[in-house]
Amino acid sequence: MNFLKYEVCAGPDDIIEVTLSSAANVRLLDSSNFRSYQAGQAHRCIGGYVKQSPFRLRAPRNGNWYVVIDLGGHAGTIRAGVRVLRDSASHDGSSIF
Repeated sequence: MNFLKYEVCAGPDDIIEVTLSSAANVRLLDSSNFRSYQAGQAHRCIGGYVKQSPFRLRAPRNGNWYVVIDLGGHAGTIRAGVRVLRDSASHDGSSIF
């Protein structure tokens, strides 16, 4: 299975922004669900098939997350970028990520 993987540290106060060169599946997974995804097993994720870029989503809780981008088994290539937009009002700058 071919996919792009990005690791981010984010929480509900942050926006995870995904920029895509074309339509693709975008999934936000915790580590347990990422392992299930890699193994081709059932998994829970936030996201889905994305047609417009940029696409924004939020993590349900603070932690380390995987943003996974794939073409659902279809042939092709995709370019993507992922960044976390922090809400400066909710972060005092003293956290280490």
